[in-house]
Amino acid sequence: MRDKATLLIMLLILCHGVAMTKGLWEIKNEDREDHGPQMPEKLFLLQNSKRVVKTDAGEMRVLESYGGRVSERRLHIGFINMEPSSLFVPQYLDSTLIVFVRSGEAKVGFIYEDELAERELKRGDVYQIPAGSAFYLLNIGKAQKLHIICSIDPSESLGIGIFQSFYIGGGAPVSVLSGFEPQILETAFNASEAELIKFFTRQHEGPIVHIGDSHVSASSLWNKFLQLKEDEKLNHLKKLVQDQEEDEDDEEKEEEKPQPSWSWRKLLESVFGDEMKKNKKDKVSHKSPHSCNLYDRKPDFKNTYGWSVALDGSDYSPLKTSGIGIYHVNLKPGSMMTPHVNPRATEYGMVVKGSGRIQIVFPNGSNAMDTHIKEGDVFFVPRYFAFCQIASKNEPLDFFGFTTSSRKNKPQFLVGATSLMKTMMGPELAAAFGVSEDTMRHILNAQHEAVILPTPWTESKQNYGNKLDLESLPTTKVVTNDDMIIGF
Repeated sequence: MRDKATLLIMLLILCHGVAMTKGLWEIKNEDREDHGPQMPEKLFLLQNSKRVVKTDAGEMRVLESYGGRVSERRLHIGFINMEPSSLFVPQYLDSTLIVFVRSGEAKVGFIYEDELAERELKRGDVYQIPAGSAFYLLNIGKAQKLHIICSIDPSESLGIGIFQSFYIGGGAPVSVLSGFEPQILETAFNASEAELIKFFTRQHEGPIVHIGDSHVSASSLWNKFLQLKEDEKLNHLKKLVQDQEEDEDDEEKEEEKPQPSWSWRKLLESVFGDEMKKNKKDKVSHKSPHSCNLYDRKPDFKNTYGWSVALDGSDYSPLKTSGIGIYHVNLKPGSMMTPHVNPRATEYGMVVKGSGRIQIVFPNGSNAMDTHIKEGDVFFVPRYFAFCQIASKNEPLDFFGFTTSSRKNKPQFLVGATSLMKTMMGPELAAAFGVSEDTMRHILNAQHEAVILPTPWTESKQNYGNKLDLESLPTTKVVTNDDMIIGF
């Protein structure tokens, strides 16, 4: 009788433990966008998609992370798609952005140490834009769309939605300057109210605007200098100022009355500050933070069945300030990344090509999520949780993502030729499983591959050869569904 009572108590404790573990991941379903209730098998998929910007020139969508109470840090994942010859207008955010150029070419400019810093980015480049730094983003690819994946750190956010944009220029969106009283703006710009009303209400395209010849706006200052080379910009600005001053002198002679002191010089100096005064070519570009290309790096691990590459703060120093890491994994058809644990970071990943399966396990050994993933899906894995990814039988699984630590992640692989279990092999581990050391050794030595393994349905090694190479990275296509549009 006592044994039955003890067994009953143990069962109650076990059930309570499972319930408590799953309870930590209960998700509020309000504010979700057309996805219905969160299904248990989708627990670690990000599905709360929000469109934050949409114009004829492009869009930005964000997948909001809910994280749960176990996650030590949350990241939102954003997607920026821009048409050829388009501009994401100057703004600053309350969150740090780390941008990854999936396809196309871009120019990013932002205020760095009180100067305008600019960098041209190509496919595979990673770049960080600190929270609070005014920036703009320009698609410079010839007749080519620009597709960017970015991480958004909500820890610095004001808590107003996913993140908050503060637009510097524009009538639509409204500039943050428009909120000041007319007298304050007249004093700040040294301009008349009529001039300022005209100045602040000429742009109606939205946050992402066309700047090509067929979409030129008469009031757009950006059309006059953004497409110039770095060594031509200051000369062009000086010419604009000189022309304007000559026009003002002529008007003064003709009208014989005081003219408003507001001019191109006032406007340009208010935007570019000391840039015009210093007149030192290329100084901005040389001082600005460098970019780092993920595709130029050799894989950290590579075998017949796939490869993986990671980028941390020691490889790209700006990541140290944001505390974010970056990775990219490619699994050949039917291959599996063996069960492993991230001891330093939560992992956020997006399938950029192919399909497969991901399984995540709760700390108590019960199944947390086992689901099919396809191109466009975004998942996250909490720190310390064991998980594995498996490519589909007939196509690869290629995924890119961010981690919440800029230190080397050093994942702990639980199974395989270089696994944690094999390193710990000895009488203590054998005793933990209740088997002999010989049995333990026999089990652990059966697997000769490490990190990325074949599965029973993997094709023969002869079919793979040695064709895996980062130079032949896959390109992806536009994915469209009812709730999210993401271009690659």
